[in-house]
Amino acid sequence: MTGPQIALPGPVRAAIARLEACGYTAFAVGGCVRDSLRGVTPHDWDLATAARPEQTCAALAGAFDVRPTGLRHGTVTALADGMAIEITTYRTEAGYADGRHPDAVCFVPRVEEDLMRRDFTVNAMAYHPARGLCDPFGGQVDLRRGVLRAVGDPDTRFAEDALRILRGVRFQAQTGFALEPQTAYAMRRQLARLDGIARERVLAELNGILTGRYAGRALRACREILAAVLPELSPMFGLCQHNPHHRYDVWEHTVRAVEAVPADLTLRWVMLLHDCGKPHAYTIDAAGVGHFKGHPRISCALAAQALARLRAPGALREAVCRLVELHDYPLGQNEKIVRRRLSRLGEQTVRQMLAIKKADCTGQGAFSIHLAELQQTESLVNAVCRAGLCLSLHDLALNGHDICALGFSGPAVGRVLRGLLDAVVDGAAPNEPEALRALAARWKEA
Repeated sequence: MTGPQIALPGPVRAAIARLEACGYTAFAVGGCVRDSLRGVTPHDWDLATAARPEQTCAALAGAFDVRPTGLRHGTVTALADGMAIEITTYRTEAGYADGRHPDAVCFVPRVEEDLMRRDFTVNAMAYHPARGLCDPFGGQVDLRRGVLRAVGDPDTRFAEDALRILRGVRFQAQTGFALEPQTAYAMRRQLARLDGIARERVLAELNGILTGRYAGRALRACREILAAVLPELSPMFGLCQHNPHHRYDVWEHTVRAVEAVPADLTLRWVMLLHDCGKPHAYTIDAAGVGHFKGHPRISCALAAQALARLRAPGALREAVCRLVELHDYPLGQNEKIVRRRLSRLGEQTVRQMLAIKKADCTGQGAFSIHLAELQQTESLVNAVCRAGLCLSLHDLALNGHDICALGFSGPAVGRVLRGLLDAVVDGAAPNEPEALRALAARWKEA
């Protein structure tokens, strides 16, 4: 074992040294090795060792705070200097009745045997500060070539754990690597197994795919895989829009819109689902022009259905569905309308809508003039926000108590406050107590 040098953090080197001083080999393994070889700082560090969990605890006692976090699978977590290191005994696995977890774990003496159970070759490498790189499956070559290849027989790997199918798509979205053809074929052959995966785990992988640097590449290459867990996507595939405002079919437009929006989880979900209602709203007129009347409402309903099925957090579901339904709502080309939008929707939503509309426009690939209009709207939004104008009830010079003192009660109080705010936002009344009282009094008399 030779090859490149990896700079291991102090606690990792110390853990390896203590284990080996007690007679147990130990290696850094998995993602930390892969990322280090790519020149990317690892998010966490994992070790594999010949020591059993109780032996690991004894070897590290006094220098680390060792906690039993997965004894059934031979795993403990060692804490030192603010770093958590997951340390697992070399093992093989057998039987995957649920298509996700091994039925039996067998501890083994050599790291090479442990690496055989891993998913992709780029994740099946181990590193030792003295012995160097252990790479029995050619992971370093695949890493250089930018290839994701299953370890051993790909059908076996995905039959063991179907979540590896989505993990492969996520790796592609995050690294830009291409799936090796036999690995890609096996992923598609095993798609039915995804039905048995916990929805929360599926959602976590989809979140990683959508926010990846190369999300668009993964969406194009693996659309059938994504449709297996998000069937709302498949009607978009290949649907020509027959519309002068769109150069691409609905799916390619969607992918380009996802690529164009910032890698924010909410915004990426919005762009993925914003047009999923188009196939259900599609009509074509006598001139052969396609139309999608009412598609934002349909897309909103489908987005709610998909995110509920995936058990997405309520805040994410609410934000995505609201923005999907609003994505075609005009923000205005003059200051008065922009003030109204900011007052009704709030600055955060308006800025999200600007990002969505820019991405939507970019994904159309047709009219750059629309981007110029959006830039003008954004300039107006910036100017209104800088001016510190009254745009919310919180900023209004009167409150509910003031309106009650004028003789209003019940729901009328809220209606009057909203009416006064609209008058101030539209410039029909100054945000001054006496002027607002006078206006409210006139409404009461009427």
